[in-house]
Amino acid sequence: MKKNITLHKTGHIHDHSVLVLNRNWQAISVISPADAFTHLISENANGLDIDDENNLNPIPWNSWMKLTVRTNDSAVGTAQGAIRIPTIIILKSYSKVPLFRPKFGLKALWLRDGGRCQYSGKTLNYADASIDHIIPQSRGGDTSWENCILCDRLLNSQKGDRTPQEAGLKLRSTPREPKAIPVTLTLKNTLGIKEWEYFLMNKVA
Repeated sequence: MKKNITLHKTGHIHDHSVLVLNRNWQAISVISPADAFTHLISENANGLDIDDENNLNPIPWNSWMKLTVRTNDSAVGTAQGAIRIPTIIILKSYSKVPLFRPKFGLKALWLRDGGRCQYSGKTLNYADASIDHIIPQSRGGDTSWENCILCDRLLNSQKGDRTPQEAGLKLRSTPREPKAIPVTLTLKNTLGIKEWEYFLMNKVA
């Protein structure tokens, strides 16, 4: 079996368009076709072929490279001819589901606080949202999950360098660091790839 192929330059070979499943068929990441082929050729993974009757068939590399390229398939040119680009691969030995820990920032606070100002309870537009330091930085407050909340931009400006108590404000809840969640829950089908819908909870972007 030939262990290497020469990928010809294409517009989509490096796009993130291949869903990766662990050995338990749980979605854990999205990679490029180039990376997917590396997994297949090294026999770390099988490609997933879904036929017209919706049968799910794991296919090893030596068989995958012989599959017919169908009308709706993407393909890559190689020295051996056109090879179908998989939309899903299944890792053979990796069984874990990595945890996702959100990176601190306005977007993460928006998600944690449900898009609501944590003083007024007002539902905010993203453009009107800001990060408020409960204990102001000028008074020793740190930039952390426990000291920062989502706040209406105007209200934040009015609060200034005061504490909530000094500004006559009351927190709606105690801010905490979000719990880590399985990465599977964060994956979305932003490309609208039909085959991914078998494995993703977030089927629509």
